[in-house]
Amino acid sequence: MSQTNDRTENEQPAAPTESVHRDYVLDVRIVELTTGDDTVYRFEAPHHAGLEFEDAETAELYADVYFDVNGFEEAGTGERGVPPEIIQAGRDTLVGYFLTQPSVDVEWVASYYGEKPEKIQRYANRVRKRATEIREGVAERNVG
Repeated sequence: MSQTNDRTENEQPAAPTESVHRDYVLDVRIVELTTGDDTVYRFEAPHHAGLEFEDAETAELYADVYFDVNGFEEAGTGERGVPPEIIQAGRDTLVGYFLTQPSVDVEWVASYYGEKPEKIQRYANRVRKRATEIREGVAERNVG
């Protein structure tokens, strides 16, 4: 029997398993998808195409940016575009958004803005804090 990619011809790739990594208010969540040894985290929200991230922390920051600007859509922004809601929200929100993009890290953003990495982390932490406050407010009002 011949083998292809370390599997016999009769073997099927592992079916992905899906579980909720984090459930937020207003029908927003992060879903963990695992296929074999690979795991990705998909952000899901109403009226938002689900994006996948390699790690949970980045997906959670993306969710924080989403709440910080009261939602946004990626559709129509192009491959290098930024949704207008994020541009209008200010530097800290834009920094948080940049940090969720592929191949972008704290050092890249710090270089882009001419700031120290510590300041970039503070910007991202502000977004996280505001998003937490927004979600708590929604939960207290039983809105979502």
